[in-house]
Amino acid sequence: MTTLVATRAPLSRQLRSELRWIVRRPRTVIGLSALCLVPILAGVGLWFALDGDGRAGPGLAAIIAGNGLVLPIFTLFLALPLLLPLVGAIWAADGLAGEAQHGTLRGLLLSPVGRLRLLAIKTFGVATMTLLAVALLAVVGTLTGVVLFGGGGLLTLSGNTLPLGAALARIALTVLLVTVQVWGVAAIALAISACTEHPLVVMAATLAGVIVSGVLGLFSALDWLHPYLITSGWEGLTDIMRDPLPTGELWNSTALAGCYILIGLSLAAMRIATKDN
Repeated sequence: MTTLVATRAPLSRQLRSELRWIVRRPRTVIGLSALCLVPILAGVGLWFALDGDGRAGPGLAAIIAGNGLVLPIFTLFLALPLLLPLVGAIWAADGLAGEAQHGTLRGLLLSPVGRLRLLAIKTFGVATMTLLAVALLAVVGTLTGVVLFGGGGLLTLSGNTLPLGAALARIALTVLLVTVQVWGVAAIALAISACTEHPLVVMAATLAGVIVSGVLGLFSALDWLHPYLITSGWEGLTDIMRDPLPTGELWNSTALAGCYILIGLSLAAMRIATKDN
């Protein structure tokens, strides 16, 4: 008599399957392609700000002329308040709420895959795609900046210019720091996604939270609340453009985002562990 034993697929295979499921969706390709347009449009707009003799005009064009490696960092800061949180929220919404909407989450919960393991796989997919989006934005920004403005170095807010190697290291560090901030938003989106079957609700609630957090940060009467707002650390990320590099604000903003990641994933784990089949 043959006994059937339920076995789990290797974790590596499940992770690859999750990434293939995300990447093969047309909206993922379209979204990443549209994201690449942000640094290109920003670079072209700044290039037109130069005067007819090729000299720097007023404003940011005066800083970026001859320092094209400023463009990727500027683009990341430009996209952080709204565009990148939207990207993270979209993938988080599709990860759980999207599966529930299409009826596939029920089968995943009934399969021989632990619920926390399932959440870990979904989290891995969201985190990896978020890192890919931020890195892609930085790479396209770097190439655009070098082509349009030159890549001799990175002009810092301290007034000195970093050489090419140090400039690329600063860009890589910016990618890492911005990614952690978006992970914090995506973790909260995952917690919301575990509580609903409507992806649009997840995206709307997440973006509303980011906007409200930014608005609350404008009121001096709420100074006691500012250290707990996820957006309060984003302004401090501009220290990445200083030399020598101050680490105080960078560490505080990263630690705050880490707390949001822990809270969001904990709430998502509690919900997914008790979710009905």
